[in-house]
Amino acid sequence: MGFEGMSLKTTIMKKALCIMALTLLVAGGQLCAQTFQFGIKGGGNLSTFTSSMSNPAYNEYSFNAGWNLGVFTNFWLGNHFAIAPELLYTTAGAKIKTTTSENNQVVYFNNQLNLKYVSVPVMAKVRFTGGFYLETGPEVNFNVTGGSYQNETVKNFTNSAEFAWGAGLGYQSPVGLGIGARYNVGLTRVNNVNDANFGDVNWHNSGFQLDLFWTIFNNGKAEEK
Repeated sequence: MGFEGMSLKTTIMKKALCIMALTLLVAGGQLCAQTFQFGIKGGGNLSTFTSSMSNPAYNEYSFNAGWNLGVFTNFWLGNHFAIAPELLYTTAGAKIKTTTSENNQVVYFNNQLNLKYVSVPVMAKVRFTGGFYLETGPEVNFNVTGGSYQNETVKNFTNSAEFAWGAGLGYQSPVGLGIGARYNVGLTRVNNVNDANFGDVNWHNSGFQLDLFWTIFNNGKAEEK
């Protein structure tokens, strides 16, 4: 990777962190006019890669099952709008079908790249009558993956962080129990080098989350009116 590419990624990450910091400061400044909730959540993931580069050896990706677990807060500004930062441990990656040529024959290999992140989404949440809501917002995912893939240490060919965007919907009951579904798409790529084995595959994380959650207190105060 060239110096200019690294500088661009660093700039993107810094802007993402600044946006999240400003969002949290605004939410904190409105604390007197809102209802604060703290909760726990967890569920399953279906993740895969998208790629804008054409690499004949890495051209087919399928979903990889995983999970996520963490905590979140709801800063309700009135009855219909909330800022909802989260801190999650989550999995990503994909099943990768690769092709190569041996003895003038095409040979297929099925591999699985498992990635692990500490994720910090900041969702803007709009709630409707009955407890249903829509949400969207940015997230920064910090790579904590260990191990190797195809005889290479995963840390050596993946970025230490990535910037993504999420959008979803869900339902929160008056007692705080709820369910949510979200789609996340990576805006910066997973791999950080033009590796001799992989080429410029330009992997971006993409996937779905289905979670159950429970807000521990202030449920009655935050009921939709």
